[in-house]
Amino acid sequence: MKRINDFSPSLIQGVLKTLIIAITFCTLPVAAQEKYEPPKLDDPDSWTMVILPDPQTYVKFGRNQPILELMTAWISENIDDLNIEMVLCTGDLVEQNEMIDPDGVTGNQTSKGQWESVSNAFSRLDGRVPYITAAGNHDYGYRNIKDRKTNFNRYFPVDKNPKNQQLLRKAAMNAEGVPTLENAAFEFTSPHGREMLFINLEFAPRDTVLAWAKAVVAAEKYKDHTAVILTHSYLNAENEHIVKENYPIEEGNYGRAVYEKLVKPSANIQMVFSGHIGAPDNPKAHVGFRTDRNAAGKKVQQMVFNAQAIGGGWMGNGGDGWLRILEFLPDKRTVKVKTFSPLFAISPTTQKQAWRTADYDEFSFEID
Repeated sequence: MKRINDFSPSLIQGVLKTLIIAITFCTLPVAAQEKYEPPKLDDPDSWTMVILPDPQTYVKFGRNQPILELMTAWISENIDDLNIEMVLCTGDLVEQNEMIDPDGVTGNQTSKGQWESVSNAFSRLDGRVPYITAAGNHDYGYRNIKDRKTNFNRYFPVDKNPKNQQLLRKAAMNAEGVPTLENAAFEFTSPHGREMLFINLEFAPRDTVLAWAKAVVAAEKYKDHTAVILTHSYLNAENEHIVKENYPIEEGNYGRAVYEKLVKPSANIQMVFSGHIGAPDNPKAHVGFRTDRNAAGKKVQQMVFNAQAIGGGWMGNGGDGWLRILEFLPDKRTVKVKTFSPLFAISPTTQKQAWRTADYDEFSFEID
């Protein structure tokens, strides 16, 4: 056996250099890996609003329902740390409103089971934080909207969440002649003192509903409020107002008409949120954003956020747990948007995937 002294100094030096290079190369990926950081406020005096995208694929399969439970449980656990003051859900709460015979392929839960699942998931927030849930096209009719009959009011009645009741100011009649939260106005004062009015609108709202909403936001007591519209279908992935969709309902206004008849003529509508759109495993196809100006020249920030076909397509896991966190800074103008998945965040194995940071997923905007 040769001793180290038997090798020439130049050979030893070469071997050492090779070892150093190899060790450095092997450790580079680990050193370059970003450390996971859980959601936190950029400013401790901020408050946040969470956007939950269409839940329908979470609830149509029994195996997916725990993911929605995880999302609302995460919101409940972070109310204090993130100063969560409001939660919005973009609609399509269920896949089918009144189906009794699931085929086991496109879903394995009856409509009753789906409604119970989504209602139970939101029950984690009852009495803890106000939330507003839009009614989407799948929340009406039998399999999809052919008429405006819905079980929405049975599972999301006015008295379900005391926090909602405290903010509720008005409710319009739905298509069945019943006042429900499908079309409702909620008054909210932010921790920074900004008075806000959240208006929830049914899918493809009827002319009577748009006229009702327009009168509410223009009322003397609300004319200085910052009005926020929540409705299911509004923008497409090209950041355009949706002009028309081929649903067999007698009357309905889609994105462009909602903008022209309600949003643009109003002096105080400054934000619009919606969902509805998507394509299999394509995050960009689920989102959109645009800025216009209303009749008073104020910026109207309009955002669509969905995730239902991410995580395996339309029959996948429902959306990989993605939600959006909107941080309203103390300057009363700046809103920071971040896209986060509590599903990926629960395990060290997947935490590096818990944030989406493309420019359409992490950005900021201002409100006047």
